[in-house]
Amino acid sequence: MKPVVHPRLLLVALALLLLLAVWLSLALGPVSLPLSETLRGGLRLLGVPLAGEGLERAELIIGQIRLPRTLLGLAVGAVLALTGVSMQGLFRNPLADPGLVGVSSGAALGAAFAIVLGANSTAVPPAFAPYLLSISAFAGGLLVTSMVFRLGRRDGQTSVATMLLAGLALTALSGAVIGLLTYLADDATLRSLTFWNLGSLNGASYARLWPLLLVATAVALWLPRRARALNALLLGESEARHLGFEVERLKRELVLCTALGVGAAVAAAGMIGFIGLVVPHLVRLLVGPDHRILLPASLLAGASLLLFSDLLARLLLAPAELPIGIVTALLGAPFFLYLLLRGRG
Repeated sequence: MKPVVHPRLLLVALALLLLLAVWLSLALGPVSLPLSETLRGGLRLLGVPLAGEGLERAELIIGQIRLPRTLLGLAVGAVLALTGVSMQGLFRNPLADPGLVGVSSGAALGAAFAIVLGANSTAVPPAFAPYLLSISAFAGGLLVTSMVFRLGRRDGQTSVATMLLAGLALTALSGAVIGLLTYLADDATLRSLTFWNLGSLNGASYARLWPLLLVATAVALWLPRRARALNALLLGESEARHLGFEVERLKRELVLCTALGVGAAVAAAGMIGFIGLVVPHLVRLLVGPDHRILLPASLLAGASLLLFSDLLARLLLAPAELPIGIVTALLGAPFFLYLLLRGRG
């Protein structure tokens, strides 16, 4: 497949697009800041001694409210896009999604338990309570993914088809349990559960951010080191083995990396769909299936798309705020239908 755009040109364009997305994310909101004031306020935040009217206000708004939200959007978008690439490489299907291994549904189930059962619990220590939702979502994602992986292993081999079917079954089971918890929830808890399931970057803070940043950095550093192995896996498992790659180990690493990344992203921002499906597929259409280019380009594109989606979520119904999962679904679902129609043609 010949690239439509030169890979280096695309990477430069995506990097510039990401800078624009970050700049607009810091500047726009219920209280909009001039772009020049945003830049100078950001420099003050970095310790550059600048003086001027309104810079203290800009520094406060950016440092306390918008910078954590922007960093959260960067990390979530990058992780979802990178894990989308890894799952599409593992299943050798450009329409695969991180949710296929059950990590998203497992994280949603863990969060639902924390919201519904832990809402009025007195057994949770006060110091632990702010992190209960994130830890429960992360643990739920890891638990379901480990079950999928164990069900897919037999005689020391991992069947991708069995993993796919197990992921679909456990996703359906998780959805049923979430439905039961929704039925049992009171009105206030139901509102929290519904809003979390739709995804949001609202309420971002540095305390919630640092665990995700650690996981996102690890995923962003590790996956590109497996680019050659992913390229070999596209040829088939037996061909990859003949080329000297440990396919079973690669499968375990990809599933674990996806579980860690998506679990951390869902724990921090709720359920945000279509980023892991749309971004890798769109980038692949532009530069081809070479994972050496596909992975960094998807990282930049995923972070940019999520920041622009968050901007739309904040501005479309201002001062109210749409859940970001609605925006990504409105953007991603038509594109997914287009891919289906294009493939049928």
